Amino acid sequence: MRVAIDATPLSLSSGGLHRYTSELSRALAGNFPDDEFILISDQKFTGVADLAQGGAPRNGLERRWWLWGVQLELSRQHATLFHGTDFSVPYLPLRPSVLTLHDLSPWMRPEWHYGAARVRRRTPLLIRLGIATMILTPSEAVRKQAMERFGIPAARIAAVPLAASSHFRPIETAPGGDPYFLFVGTLEPRKNIPTLVAAWREVRKHHAIDLVLAGRRRADFGDMPPEPGLRITGEVAEEDLPRLYSGAVAVVYPSWYEGFGLPVLEAMQCGACVIASGDPAIAELAAGAAALVAAGDVCALAQAMTAAATFPDWRTALRQKALRQVQGFSWARTARLTREVYAEAERRFRY
Repeated sequence: MRVAIDATPLSLSSGGLHRYTSELSRALAGNFPDDEFILISDQKFTGVADLAQGGAPRNGLERRWWLWGVQLELSRQHATLFHGTDFSVPYLPLRPSVLTLHDLSPWMRPEWHYGAARVRRRTPLLIRLGIATMILTPSEAVRKQAMERFGIPAARIAAVPLAASSHFRPIETAPGGDPYFLFVGTLEPRKNIPTLVAAWREVRKHHAIDLVLAGRRRADFGDMPPEPGLRITGEVAEEDLPRLYSGAVAVVYPSWYEGFGLPVLEAMQCGACVIASGDPAIAELAAGAAALVAAGDVCALAQAMTAAATFPDWRTALRQKALRQVQGFSWARTARLTREVYAEAERRFRY
């Protein structure tokens, strides 16, 4: 099998799509040495070590990437299957394809995705017309949502959970320093940052604990005026995240909606006390190893954060549950399950 993987998410500097594409590509190459994997995109992207790269439209015709350019590149690379990691596959079904549908947020609230008009129009057609041979989702919650919204037969869509990199592990932190709550993720409307800040302000009236917001700021995320105790770090280097997770009083992730919730898993794998929204995908991932509250309930979120600040035994219990829960996740498992979907796509395309 010679698989071309859409590397467009690797044109981003960080975020869940970038992490998914890079980690899955490495895991596939490492676990299936008899197969070949190529990263292709019509945009400049950061490569993955030991994986071949392609793309770069060569003329005006190829700049119509999803219609012509990708097909010519797939032929040049002798690819037998295409994996669309970013909501898309080639428009002409000349070979089997797998489309990862990360979540349904583009179709839920327009304000969550200011630049997703093309995805909103294109992806449902690729699914409903059968152009994407198989569909992947990162959770059973999204699989069920997608089946209901797009009328996908159960046999054509598979839930394959993600994983956290192996370097996410508990790190011993030096004593001292200001205590902090931590949010990690892209700063964007869907992540519900205003609710988090409002809850933290309530907690800070009684507990001198900072709030750290770590992640890339998206263009549609509003300005936040400075205030005592609020630290907005911007992007944090990958190698620094485990220490940041491990040192937090609690990692707080009150997102309105998720397809999986990778920062939650990363935090749990670092042995953090996690407080998150009760979104179905997060609840599926956490499985009782995180404190879950309603996304819009400032009072409930503040109460959970206060509990983390007040009761060390409660924090420790959640941390121990988290470390047990994450043992079932690995990129090797994700790669194996994804490879099974590739095989099913090839079988379906032939028959």
